[in-house]
Amino acid sequence: MLKMPVLETRRMILRPASPALADAALAFYRRNAARLREVEPQAPEEFLTLSFQRRMQRQDRAAARRGEGVRFWMFRKEDSGTAVGCVALNSIVWGAFRSCFLAYKTDGALLRQGYGSEAVNAVVDFAFHGLGLHRVEANIMPRNQASLALARACGFREEGRSPAYLQINGIWEEHIHMVKLNEE
Repeated sequence: MLKMPVLETRRMILRPASPALADAALAFYRRNAARLREVEPQAPEEFLTLSFQRRMQRQDRAAARRGEGVRFWMFRKEDSGTAVGCVALNSIVWGAFRSCFLAYKTDGALLRQGYGSEAVNAVVDFAFHGLGLHRVEANIMPRNQASLALARACGFREEGRSPAYLQINGIWEEHIHMVKLNEE
């Protein structure tokens, strides 16, 4: 079972997924729906409903309890009721591998202001020092230059490319495999 702490950075509070955050998550996704559609897998039709977001928050919390992953929702300290993004450690593998996949998204109104990298750095630090993971991996489409720049700024390095890796908006997209090791 993963311990799900609240993380704090200079400008943000990062709260672990909880059904109490469903309204804030829904508002985030509604504000960013058009932009996220270009870089994320196709969402089910009911994705932008409160009932679906409550279900997702419960699933994320259950995954954390099972030690499979944890999602943190980003809130600016000056506006603690508005979610401005999230960072997730997905598909945690324990044992000799001690690895996970990183996913992150930031509100379009806050891009290139350092909020994403501030949150990613805090969550990766938690992965390494809070959970004892050895490796955090991120897979990013080559055309998503903002996401690649964020990963590089946070110390991730390219390890390779995977053609037709993930279906985004109905198209199998190539991804760049980015990695950060605990020793780094």
